[in-house]
Amino acid sequence: MKEQYTLTVYTEDQIGLINKITIMFFRKKINLNSLNISSCEIDNMYRFTIVVSETFEIVKNLTFQIEKIIEVYKCYYSRDSEIITTLAALFKLPTDRIMNDDVINQILRKYGANLISIEKDYTIIDLTGQESEVDELTSELVPYGLIEFIKSSRIALIRSGKGFKKELLEMETISHA
Repeated sequence: MKEQYTLTVYTEDQIGLINKITIMFFRKKINLNSLNISSCEIDNMYRFTIVVSETFEIVKNLTFQIEKIIEVYKCYYSRDSEIITTLAALFKLPTDRIMNDDVINQILRKYGANLISIEKDYTIIDLTGQESEVDELTSELVPYGLIEFIKSSRIALIRSGKGFKKELLEMETISHA
């Protein structure tokens, strides 16, 4: 049965790496729900966070194949219960609606959203939270003239306390012994 998995891939900065990874997903006809690439806690390394909905066997096999790529140091797969996640969203609303409607302000407080730019014609609102919170706030803001909306891809940390940096140092210590 399909369920949502988050793949965390530690890699060198290689130009063709995104292409290599996406080709793997394309060949298996797996849709990416989310993709985030960022620097990480290790100098000159990057963390890919990839979210997919697939069966355990396919995800396990995919993780093994990703680790075969030369530029990849490690690939982990996690269920939602094994990670901490968040994402960010920006909303653009008409300023006059925000200034003249107390209900909008109550909605924003309910979700902990912040006003980050107030212009004559529009106001930009920021929210960091779970995807469900972002989706709920979006639905609540549509009747108030939502002009634009964008949300980031998922970012995630694995709940276990060890971390890849420590694991990498342990591997280097063993290889030098």
